[in-house]
Amino acid sequence: MTPILKLVISSIFGVAAIGPACAYEQSSAKYAAKVPSYITTPDTVQTRIGTLKFFDGLPDAQTVQKVYDNLDFARGVETFLSGIPAASVYAACEGLSKAGVKRNSDIGIMENLMDARSLFLTAQSTTPYVFTCLDLKDGPVVAQVPPGVLGPVDDAFFRFVTDVGLTGPDKGKGGKYLFLPPGYTGAIPSGGYFVVKSPTYSNLIFYRAFVKNGDIAAAVNGVKAAARVYPLSEAANPPSQTFLNVSGNQFNTIHANTFEFYNELNEVIQHEPADAFDPELVGLFASIGIKKGQPFAPDDRMKAILTDAVAVGNATARAIVFAPRDKRVMFYPDRQWGTGFVGGSYQFLNNGERMLDARTLFHYYATGVTPAMAFSKPGSGSAYAYATRDSKGRYLDGGKTYKITLPAPIPAAQFWSFMVYDGQTRSMLETDQKTAGLDSNQKGIQKNADGSVTVWFAPKAPAGHESNWVQTVSGKGWNTLLRLYGPLEPWFDKNWKPGDFELVE
Repeated sequence: MTPILKLVISSIFGVAAIGPACAYEQSSAKYAAKVPSYITTPDTVQTRIGTLKFFDGLPDAQTVQKVYDNLDFARGVETFLSGIPAASVYAACEGLSKAGVKRNSDIGIMENLMDARSLFLTAQSTTPYVFTCLDLKDGPVVAQVPPGVLGPVDDAFFRFVTDVGLTGPDKGKGGKYLFLPPGYTGAIPSGGYFVVKSPTYSNLIFYRAFVKNGDIAAAVNGVKAAARVYPLSEAANPPSQTFLNVSGNQFNTIHANTFEFYNELNEVIQHEPADAFDPELVGLFASIGIKKGQPFAPDDRMKAILTDAVAVGNATARAIVFAPRDKRVMFYPDRQWGTGFVGGSYQFLNNGERMLDARTLFHYYATGVTPAMAFSKPGSGSAYAYATRDSKGRYLDGGKTYKITLPAPIPAAQFWSFMVYDGQTRSMLETDQKTAGLDSNQKGIQKNADGSVTVWFAPKAPAGHESNWVQTVSGKGWNTLLRLYGPLEPWFDKNWKPGDFELVE
């Protein structure tokens, strides 16, 4: 069939009438090229999105619709996976705001420690948390940090801005931090400030106040005696500080996994400077309608596609966390323990590569980015390992009984802890145990004859092991984080390995 005849038939019957795929016909023209087959497109192509049809490389109307639907879907999925850090910070600050902790003025503190009534990604119940959110859109803000705390400040995309406390520039002595907004050109006052330039208006500050000799009240009072937050414009006469005890409050700080996710992300894009994020990311978000200065108002077609995309994106994130295919996630070839910081990079970088799945894994599962978490040193900081499966590779089942042994000596200069988390929320598992875990500071923990410690996880305490028991819930999946505070050399050189979860039949 000649190209002219093809054109006539396609004009009368539509491209769909054209027969099966055919090879490219080399031209007999005087100035013909030698066209390699791999740069051409057959008339019919079978793909995962259906049959695609062309006339001489030109897609027909149905093909155009299919590929644009697929493009919008794919970009919707990728927007979810890449936008998790921004939506997570937004959700955290919105959740704190709804709990009464106003930006730039209030400080929330877990005076009675964290419990499962407050939804936070993989939080812990061993030390009091302190939270405040900054919004630098109206100008610089001062945050005064008390002595002896530890924590990061992250920007609106959960990028590391600075540490405060022990690993920050105040080195645990406390001090005043002056946060400057993007593009700030005003005067920087003297007065002993640690000056921090943030790439975004929104910043999340959270740190831990360490408990000595079990005296939680003393740790809380130490925070209240020195912590402050206020606009720089009020530095000459700072207002009295408002502290809110948010322990036991029912509020949420976790981003949505439905279409609402895109609305959360849109709030971030509208609030922040246009150049606050990587142009590739901004372009990705814009491709599905999340554009600076424009309303996010998808039509029915686009909303249906994005509703599907966020469902697939959410499933993808859960697969990356709970069934990772990247072998670098696993600490040991013969254990079920994984790391949230693949390759030890808090920026998720490896030889020029942004490890996209590694970034998704961390931010879908956890909160807070700091080099101190990724690059802890022997005797200081903390080390983390997470597990979602038992020794046979099966998901942990809340209705079953497991035991796990930490060999002696456990390489933690300060203490170690287990926390259990809900598979749905990645937040503390809702049980009748307030702590949702166990740590070595608790009284009565039993050691084995060789100094090792065996911990039991089950809906009911196994007889004789009540002091070493963490409660789980029948009908629920769960996962856990093992934390070592002040990890020692055997952790880093892997001469020490935690056991796996053994199912007790």
